[in-house]
Formats: sequence, C-alpha cells, structure tokens
Amino acid sequence: MQIGICDDQKEIRELMIGRVKKFYPAGDVVSYESGQQVLDALCPPDILFLDIQMPKIDGMETARRLRRRNRQMIIIFVTVMEDYVFQSFDVGAFHFLVKPIEDKKFAEVLYNAVRQFQDRTKDCADTEREKPSLLVTAKGKHITVRLEDIVYAEVFNRKIIIHTMEEDIEYYGRMKELQKEAGHDFYRPHRAYLVNFNYIEKYDASTIYFKKGHALMAKQNYQEFVKCYLRFNQRKGKE
Repeated sequence: MQIGICDDQKEIRELMIGRVKKFYPAGDVVSYESGQQVLDALCPPDILFLDIQMPKIDGMETARRLRRRNRQMIIIFVTVMEDYVFQSFDVGAFHFLVKPIEDKKFAEVLYNAVRQFQDRTKDCADTEREKPSLLVTAKGKHITVRLEDIVYAEVFNRKIIIHTMEEDIEYYGRMKELQKEAGHDFYRPHRAYLVNFNYIEKYDASTIYFKKGHALMAKQNYQEFVKCYLRFNQRKGKE
C-alpha cells in the first residue's frame, strides 16, 4: 500500500511523513511537492493526503484530474480553510482535515482510510476468485481460462480454439463438454462454434460478428438463437 503526501511546503511534508511512519509503519510513504507531480506519477498512491492551497495547480483541481482516471484513490484533503469542505464532496474525498491537525485525529483518519483500502482490496480479490473458469492443457501447460473472457470457441482439426480479446488458446477437447461448463451466457449456433452472448455486436441468419472475429450460424438454429439472445438481454437488463 502506497501513501502519498502532497504539500508545497517542505516542513509540512516532513511532518506528515513522520506521522504516517509513526502510526502506520507498514505503509510505503511517498511525497510530492505539487499537484503536477502527483498527476505525472507513474504509480499513483493508494491513499493521498492532499493540500488544497498550492501554486499553479491547487489541490482541488488536482483531485478533479485524478478522478478522471482513478475512481479508487482515497483522497484526504488537508487545508487551513474550512470553506472547501463542500467542494471536496464533488471529487469523492474520503475526509477533510483542517490544519493544525492533532495526532489523535490524524491517526483516526489514517486508520479508517487504510481499513477502507484493505476492505476494497479484499472484496476485489474475493470477486476475482468467485469468477467461474476452466482448466485446459495447451502445449504441455495447464492454463486457467475465465469463462467471461471467452469471446467464442471453435473446433478445428480435432482441437478446440478458445478466442479471447488478447489471445487464442488451442487444446484437445470436446465442444459438448465445453458447452456444458460454459453456462447460460453461451450458445452453440453451429456444431463447430460456441459463442458468448456478451461479445456479440451483430448477427444475421448465417453469421455472428464480434469485436474480434466471427462465428457461423446454422440455418436451423437461427430462430432458437434469436430467442435465447433476447432472453439473455432481458436477464442482463434486470441485473
């Protein structure tokens, strides 16, 4: 976890850095002299203590720009003026500290911010683990493929080729078994193809088109495909 301190005054930065190290020594602390330095950072902090009154780009504008590309950063404003408190809500600030800051208050806000970051990280990890996947053996390697990443699959020369947006994975297997594992978001419009409804851009009676590639449609399956695709969209609309 990286904790950033952004203040144009060196003595304030050093004071804040000392407080973070005192109350949360496990944190990786980084400091910035200006809002532009934060914006230019290749690896932005997870938690940012941000001074509002700074030359050139002030803290409020820095926060606005950060939010355009990072909705998850925990921003804590630090200022001598309480007038900005309502503006801080517009950029989703976690807290608003008024200088001078007592150690007790600083520690309380820091611990709460760390706890929120840890909870959020845990939720993301749990969600990632819960996503259904399948294990295939390709070129002697065992590869885990998340079902949601499959755009479509096809049979070619006794192999199944799984197409994702990033790569194509070939392995020996049966389409019938893959279809059974894939679930309700998938449909088999042709004996040689299995498609993921989530990636369909358009279709007609002979072909289904995706952002990457296309699959064939057997004429006898077209009407059933349309019904299943409509049910899929209805189901997604209710989620």
